[in-house]
Amino acid sequence: MDLFSHSWTALRAAVAALRDADFDRPSGCTGWLVRDLVCHLVIDAQDVLITLVTPAETEPTRDAVTYWDVAATPPTGDDPLDALTVRLAAAYQEPWLLKFHLDDLGSAAGRAAGLADPDRRVGTRGEVLTAGEYLSAYVLEWTLHHLDLIARLPDAAEPPAEGLARSRAMLEKLAGAAFPASFSDKDALLVGTGRRTPTGAERAELGALAGKLPLYLGCSPE
Repeated sequence: MDLFSHSWTALRAAVAALRDADFDRPSGCTGWLVRDLVCHLVIDAQDVLITLVTPAETEPTRDAVTYWDVAATPPTGDDPLDALTVRLAAAYQEPWLLKFHLDDLGSAAGRAAGLADPDRRVGTRGEVLTAGEYLSAYVLEWTLHHLDLIARLPDAAEPPAEGLARSRAMLEKLAGAAFPASFSDKDALLVGTGRRTPTGAERAELGALAGKLPLYLGCSPE
């Protein structure tokens, strides 16, 4: 629960620090500008709020790791929600409006997470998780999108080290194998999700794991 809040606070702070010109830069998601990604975070915040007030009575069907569906191919950008996100982001026109909406909804999502009973069952996407497992799953979401946000912003603050480490551990469980110790947590996430192509030396170190990568968990990485 604390790691969710830490990761989410850091990501929102990174958005708050953006200059207006940064919103028109490419993000780490193919076809999405930074403003599109920030708009996606607004939708994510809404999802967190909705899920935390959607109680479920049945046994959990997913946990923080199995919450994620791994696709064999990257998203094409043809998904209606992806297209809606781009149109909605453009409708904001002024970056400060997008920042304001994220701060408003994001703060509420953060407060709701802090008040949530980690053992309470909640429903989302037709599945049931405990609130604690659901919020733990979002540590990976926040961390990957933090990396996407700053992909073309070398001076921007990076995700918290704890979030990077936890996200790496979740990705390794999804892959069914550990990344080489020589890989930093950041590089493991970038290479593991296809956000960066491994070098020849890295591919050799990955060994059999290279054949399982990348794992596509969300937006199409560059």
